[in-house]
Amino acid sequence: MRVLVVTLLPAIFLVAASAQVPPDGSDIAAYDGLLRAVVERDSTALDRLLVGSADVERRDRRGRTPLHVAAHFANHDAMRALVAAGADPNALENDFYDIVTIAAVADDLATLKLALELGCKPTNVTSRYDGTALIAAAHLGHVEVVATLIAAGAPLDHVNNLNWTALIESIVLGDGGPRHTATLRALVAAGADVDLADGDGRTPLALAERHGYTEMARILRAAGAR
Repeated sequence: MRVLVVTLLPAIFLVAASAQVPPDGSDIAAYDGLLRAVVERDSTALDRLLVGSADVERRDRRGRTPLHVAAHFANHDAMRALVAAGADPNALENDFYDIVTIAAVADDLATLKLALELGCKPTNVTSRYDGTALIAAAHLGHVEVVATLIAAGAPLDHVNNLNWTALIESIVLGDGGPRHTATLRALVAAGADVDLADGDGRTPLALAERHGYTEMARILRAAGAR
């Protein structure tokens, strides 16, 4: 059994500190050019700007490109047009989110599938916790997103800088309810390591039992967890 070393942070801190930030009213008010065309869904302006000399990698105050903004607003036509014009589908904004992780956190399956189709990699290391889109989705219990990322080849046992995997986050940052339980079940069925322990040496099974998540514990035992 591999044991990873870190002191755990309170879950409430993680939820607050790791949340991505969509454009707010002040951001949008300052937008012009491609950024404004994306938010306003103005395809005519977008096409005109892309034919001209507009910078597809232009950044707003939080380092978001027009493609990041398009993902936040689920503007699929703009996402396609921007990537066709040369926008990097794997670009990270200031908080180290890519368009796959933006869609995963938003539980936006359609935008996630498009982001993958456009070339954003499910293996990207994202967020200030050096995580992945799969870890973020497991944390939030976004079952369909988790299944899509697994099918796309997301790394099942990636360890973030808190030394948590997607499987561990589905337990320690979940509520033990149907969505987080289904998330854990999907990860186990896909072959996630059920014995990879946290920084205090606690296995996923020990964590599930500690939280009183009986169905999660049952799934882990059935998979041979110790």
